[in-house]
Amino acid sequence: MRPPAAGAKSRPLRSGLGVALAAAAFVLALFGSLCLGAAPIAPEKVLAALASRIFPGVHADPIAVTIVWELRLARTLVAGVSGAALGCAGAVLQGLFRNPLADPYALGVSSGASLGAVAALAFRIASPLAAVGAVQALSFAGALAAAALVWAVARSGRSRAPGASLLLAGAAIGSFLAALVSLIVTFDQRDLQRVFFWLLGGFGGKSWTDLAAALPGTAVSILIALALARPLDIMGAGEEAASSLGLDVGRTRALAVASSALGAASAVSAGGVIGFVGLLGPHLARLLVGSGHRKLIPASAAAGAALLMVADAVARSIAAPLELPVGIVTALVGAPLFLRLLARRGPSGVEH
Repeated sequence: MRPPAAGAKSRPLRSGLGVALAAAAFVLALFGSLCLGAAPIAPEKVLAALASRIFPGVHADPIAVTIVWELRLARTLVAGVSGAALGCAGAVLQGLFRNPLADPYALGVSSGASLGAVAALAFRIASPLAAVGAVQALSFAGALAAAALVWAVARSGRSRAPGASLLLAGAAIGSFLAALVSLIVTFDQRDLQRVFFWLLGGFGGKSWTDLAAALPGTAVSILIALALARPLDIMGAGEEAASSLGLDVGRTRALAVASSALGAASAVSAGGVIGFVGLLGPHLARLLVGSGHRKLIPASAAAGAALLMVADAVARSIAAPLELPVGIVTALVGAPLFLRLLARRGPSGVEH
């Protein structure tokens, strides 16, 4: 017997078409981001610049080649990888908790990452890794440590609702770590501007090295999430029903938390704390493919990547040469759009 997926009543598009549209949105966002910036480049010049490095016989404007390959492409791909990680993590946690308001930061990941980054800046901590900066390395470690602490605290209790325990522990530990961040900033304001921009998120100055650092954690988190597609569909019927169908609920919960924590840690360490992408991406994906996780997870990754690449392009273009923090753009656009989706679909995720 195939258990129903949560929210399966709403399938506005055939799922195959929805996946194709999500992939197309990703490609268009990537290409559009390469065109936009303080110095806009015509689409045909971007295409020529991209082709010139792949096919040596193609001639392109050398200035366009430099801007596309040395300044924008790596940055845009880092934004895309971070958005994919957040979108995928949001889909996993919303499926795990059967709560459309769950997002990747529900496990205290953002506060742990912020504490690690601020500590690296305030105490001048050297990076333990040659290819990764101290801020990125310690924010990644802080994010994973916070998620592990939340998991340990939730497991130590005797709650009959482990999912609720995780959310409550995440809220409490996240608030505590955020208070530590504020305390450090209060006593050490030397790098206040760097802290401010990191906490609001951004991809300025990102390089191919940053992309290489963000890819492994994101790839592993998405692979784990894809393996959990079927168990998450079964979890949509409720934990007791899932157990009666033979699902190891505890193992599924542990893998889902590990996947989402790893993805969120990779995203935050790459670009800082950027809100609404992990919350909005899965909701947009459900409009395209429905709630079955086999297609929802990759569609959420594509939607999250497209959202964050577009937000980054807007952040560096709308007030050029001034560059806005990406988190401001995602909040200003994401909050009204998310409220609109809630008004249409309701808190259960089913369209009215």
